[in-house]
Amino acid sequence: MRHLTYVAVLAGCLIGALWLEPFLKVGVLRRWRRLLLTLVPVLVIFVLWDLAAIAAGHWTFDPAQTTGIVFPGGLPLDEVLFFLVVPICAVLGFEAVRKVLKK
Repeated sequence: MRHLTYVAVLAGCLIGALWLEPFLKVGVLRRWRRLLLTLVPVLVIFVLWDLAAIAAGHWTFDPAQTTGIVFPGGLPLDEVLFFLVVPICAVLGFEAVRKVLKK
């Protein structure tokens, strides 16, 4: 089960943030095109950055704590999911704060 550690942490982040969508009605997931425009640049920049760091030998991933699904260049699926999950959680949190402060 240790190989699911990274994915479990990401799931915890999502669980901690996704409730904001229905509870506060922040509308982040409903405006999926806007969210996609936010996620794509983040994903592209950080995937390229990670690939460069892996190629230079500056960055590695513990295979015992990742799913074992690895893209060419040595980037695990878990890391790509990180670049999607964390920004989604951040946007949900940001929009929730904006919504609460407007009241």
